[in-house]
Amino acid sequence: MRTAWLLREGDVLATVEIAEGMVERSLGLLGRGTAEGALLLRRTRAVHTFGMRFPLDVGFLDDQLRVLSIRRVPAWRITLPKPGCRHVLEAPAGSFERWSLAPGDVLELRDGR
Repeated sequence: MRTAWLLREGDVLATVEIAEGMVERSLGLLGRGTAEGALLLRRTRAVHTFGMRFPLDVGFLDDQLRVLSIRRVPAWRITLPKPGCRHVLEAPAGSFERWSLAPGDVLELRDGR
């Protein structure tokens, strides 16, 4: 998985792992006791939290990384696909509130090198 910085209006929100392949997207954050930063699931419209050890904040993004909607997803749940969604952002529950992330925000990825 590639790692980058997740930004909004030039401000760094967190580090983000970018899951592009099917295996990476399928595993997501499964099996982790906790997570730092966030995980961007490319070409994904819905997620599940079966087997998760902690609840997630989930952001549904369009192809421009604009936040369409956000929700907190407890363990052992599934989300429905969102119209217009092309990517999903996952982070430990409470992250989006700390970042003041809201629908309409446009995110940016910047190489962490």
